[in-house]
Amino acid sequence: MGVMSNTDFMTEVDRFIDENWEEIVEEIARLVSVPSVADFDRATPEDPSGPEAHDGLRAAVDLAQRLGFDARDDAGQIGIADLKGESDTMLGMICHSDVVAPGVGWTLDPWTLLRKDGFLLGRGVLDDKGPLVAALYCMKFFKDKGEKLPYTLRMLIGTNEETGTMRDVAYYLENYPAPAFTFTPDDMFPVCYGEKGGFDGLICSKQFTGGNIIDFTTGEASTNAVPSQATLVVRADAEALPAADNIDIYAEGDYAMLVATGRGGHASMPAGTVNAIDLLVKYALANNLCTEEENVFLRMIGRIMDSTDGSSVGIDTCDGFFDPLTCIAGTIHFEEGRLKLTIDIRFPTSTSKEDLLAKLAPVVEEGEATIENTLLMEPFLMKPGSPAIVALVESYREATGLDGEPFTIGGGTYAREFPCAASFGPEDPHDEYPEWVGPMHGADEGVSEESLKRAMRVYILTIKRLMEMDLLALSE
Repeated sequence: MGVMSNTDFMTEVDRFIDENWEEIVEEIARLVSVPSVADFDRATPEDPSGPEAHDGLRAAVDLAQRLGFDARDDAGQIGIADLKGESDTMLGMICHSDVVAPGVGWTLDPWTLLRKDGFLLGRGVLDDKGPLVAALYCMKFFKDKGEKLPYTLRMLIGTNEETGTMRDVAYYLENYPAPAFTFTPDDMFPVCYGEKGGFDGLICSKQFTGGNIIDFTTGEASTNAVPSQATLVVRADAEALPAADNIDIYAEGDYAMLVATGRGGHASMPAGTVNAIDLLVKYALANNLCTEEENVFLRMIGRIMDSTDGSSVGIDTCDGFFDPLTCIAGTIHFEEGRLKLTIDIRFPTSTSKEDLLAKLAPVVEEGEATIENTLLMEPFLMKPGSPAIVALVESYREATGLDGEPFTIGGGTYAREFPCAASFGPEDPHDEYPEWVGPMHGADEGVSEESLKRAMRVYILTIKRLMEMDLLALSE
């Protein structure tokens, strides 16, 4: 790669970012305009994650090809873009082109990029289309230099990360070797070395007969987010119902329709959120809107939602690596006379699927309901002192001049699917965003242009540093 001081190197990096920035923003806008929500219910052999998710993959692979990489869409499962090095040993990056459904509360069109006061807003600008475009341009930096890298640099583009199933990576690892080391730009800086386990549960009521509930729904909301809106339709006189904060009441013939607006957010970070399902459950119970048979179930799910750390149902726990367990209710639907609630639990190493089910069983029985575990991800940990984690932290500190220590998270990223990996930015704990900029998975999702530029500095320096190391020894 030639000898160059990191000061001169970073000057070159900054020049590259500035020269390409307007083009980068245009490409992010192009990807945001594709409503690439994965939908397994509409999957076909041609579109294994659904047609929209495949459209998102095609758009990302098209960008990689236009930037001059050897890039392909492999069976609609995953995208691969290579910058060939001296060796077939690979340094991998992985981003995803799928996004969560917009949900409610947007003040702008989720699929049209808004550029305002140094921020980019739109679904996916932060999770994960903005980082995907930024990472591809980091590859372009090395391609434009014209020097062959010691290792092959491979970008992987996933299609169903937001579903939590990671089928895209499973497909990749069945058909290709894992990179010697992989980082995913889908988290916080300086670097995440561990991810909590994930437990998704489906709680089903018994079938109600002669009940008052006509419908109870969170619409198209995702199971891995605290719902910002929910709607309950019951047999009741809407005019006679008392007003309540954050609940709008409408007359629908002989029925009352109640629409609750809470404050959404990522399931792994429920602090400060207000669950719209909980607002309606509490209101329905306080105002005797439902039959006793329905109330038994509502009281039970209300108990689950009385805490976000699981303490209200006896599953709270913590270990030495992770923050305490989190538990949220994500969606509710009324189907064939039954209420179906999904819960999302992020758990540390101090509990297990078996332990969670054992402790939840009596709670669910109290609600005359059933529970099944629909998705399980075991906790993932890399040692914080491993060479890979140390290299990433040092690159972050040098490229930004900021401090920071490696940490663990409650969310699940692609890192957990690979033998040697870490999640690495682009969010930065040093940043403070204005209130009108929403979070990932939330309404008005946004990212600072400065944050993305800073992330590119970090990624380019990281790639340079890793290319100078023995990649095969990183996991030791």
